Amino acid sequence: MVPNQEGPAPARADLGLSVGDYLARLVRDDASGLRARAVDAAARFLAEHQDVFDDAERAQETARGARAA
Repeated sequence: MVPNQEGPAPARADLGLSVGDYLARLVRDDASGLRARAVDAAARFLAEHQDVFDDAERAQETARGARAA
């Protein structure tokens, strides 16, 4: 499959951007999407494993209480 080299040109021209600026914008937009997916994945991970983190936090609090006594 050969990419359509004429496809992005009108969008780039409509935005009044140089090729370099247009490519930078595409990379930035893609990175923003990647960042959003990474944040969503991290939130799902934390939600799925919240009990493990809660147990670890309780263990730390118990250890601190034992030292204080």
